[in-house]
Amino acid sequence: MHRIVFLLFLICCVTAQAKEVKFCYYYDCATHASVAFSEQRLANVATLLKGVPESASECEAITHEAGILPRFAEEQIRIDPSEDRDSDVDSRMDSTDQSFAATTYLKVLEGRGLLKIHRVKSRVVHGAAKPRWGARISGICTDQVVAADSRYFPNGHHAVILLLGAWLKGVKPNA
Repeated sequence: MHRIVFLLFLICCVTAQAKEVKFCYYYDCATHASVAFSEQRLANVATLLKGVPESASECEAITHEAGILPRFAEEQIRIDPSEDRDSDVDSRMDSTDQSFAATTYLKVLEGRGLLKIHRVKSRVVHGAAKPRWGARISGICTDQVVAADSRYFPNGHHAVILLLGAWLKGVKPNA
């Protein structure tokens, strides 16, 4: 009987474990923190990616998840996703911070085996005068490389996925 109780206790502890990821904010990743995502939260996020049949569908799911995961982080850290440098909030985020976060979250999904058709690559930047960073994703079976940019909309909204060449040229989404 004691073994059964102990096993049930272990099962509860294992399923309640959180995935801790590094997070940065306050311009150019000046401030670092850890954010924990519960297994239940990650399981909910995974439902969109399971059984995705093709590259376009997975890209669509990635745009959603790259926007949702930052909202979960906001529940633990007060984050101001605007680039308003006049704001008095110490947790503002620029594109460096946003791209680091998006890349980190996508690597969590990739590490859980949820990205079947795409692989997360190193971050990418465009623009010399005012650099803008984005996450980079490539297709496994195609040469298609895209940029995921979560700076166009507030946290919790979808990220924008653009072909890397277009994003590097400064193409913006139709809002």
